[in-house]
Amino acid sequence: MHQHSSDKKSHSHKDNASCSHAGHSEHDHAHTDHAHGNHKHDHSHAHHGHHHGHHHHAHGGNKQGLLIALCITAGIMILEFIGGLWTNSLALLSDSGHMLSDAGSLFLSLIALGFAAKPSSASKSFGFHRIEILTALFNALTLFLIAGFIIWEAFDRFLHPPVVASGSMMIIASIGLLANLLSAWSLMRKGDVHGNLNLRSAYLHILGDALGSVGAIVAGAVMLIFGWYAADPIISVIVALLILRGAWGVLKSTIHILMEGTPAEVSLGEVKQVLEGIDGVINVHDLHIWTITSGLDALSCHLLIADDRDSQTILQQAIHRIEDRFRINHSTIQIENSTNTHSELKV
Repeated sequence: MHQHSSDKKSHSHKDNASCSHAGHSEHDHAHTDHAHGNHKHDHSHAHHGHHHGHHHHAHGGNKQGLLIALCITAGIMILEFIGGLWTNSLALLSDSGHMLSDAGSLFLSLIALGFAAKPSSASKSFGFHRIEILTALFNALTLFLIAGFIIWEAFDRFLHPPVVASGSMMIIASIGLLANLLSAWSLMRKGDVHGNLNLRSAYLHILGDALGSVGAIVAGAVMLIFGWYAADPIISVIVALLILRGAWGVLKSTIHILMEGTPAEVSLGEVKQVLEGIDGVINVHDLHIWTITSGLDALSCHLLIADDRDSQTILQQAIHRIEDRFRINHSTIQIENSTNTHSELKV
């Protein structure tokens, strides 16, 4: 846990009530006995150093994994594009087009990680973490566009199947498959493809490439053995549909985060039940839980407590329960008693 020195600052409201704030930067700090007129509130903002340390460690691994995958993807993209023109294979050309998008998405993901590491500012108090989510959204949308293009081109080729050099196509697709698997392995080994939505979207791009390579190999084998050249566009469509399935999952997750939705792994009702289980807590209201970026959730709520209970004791219990049960290290809790009144909040 990091310790920070602070200077206590005081100011007056229009109703002549004084406020005292202990200022801290990004880590543990608490505002206590925060007076507004005749209303007394205790506020706590809890941030813990072990979470930030883990986040920075994962950030380094994510960056290294993305860089390795970008180099491999760019090289194979050029190979498959030349090979697709040479063999006249839509499966190879579509896969190289997908790889071009992948190289772009991997590059954007690297830029997003760089922005996310920048410190917060007065105008952006949460920092630049949401850049990662916006990048994941963009990557998901490009997957939709690529799949749409493949399906459109496949329709024309299905009506007029061209002759394809299937043997050469299979060799090039096999090289592409090995490269894609190596890229996916580097992301899984170095980064967090499950917890980080930005990395997950880039990972899905690479898996889509691998599926494209598998499709090209299967199509090549069918054409080589049976001479059925319609296999090329048909398998291309199947691969496109599989790409769309993965893209839809990322798209839903990014929109949910941007809409300040409750994290999928956290139950709002369970959090309320746990907090109301603290001795002295009468009810929990204005409870909100949201995701700032992948692996960084936040919570805010008001706790109404009995007049004869110590607010700081209850506050500490609440912070610990939220951390231990739900792994939420960024919490803002306002303690109230029967003397407090505030207008109904809109959200």
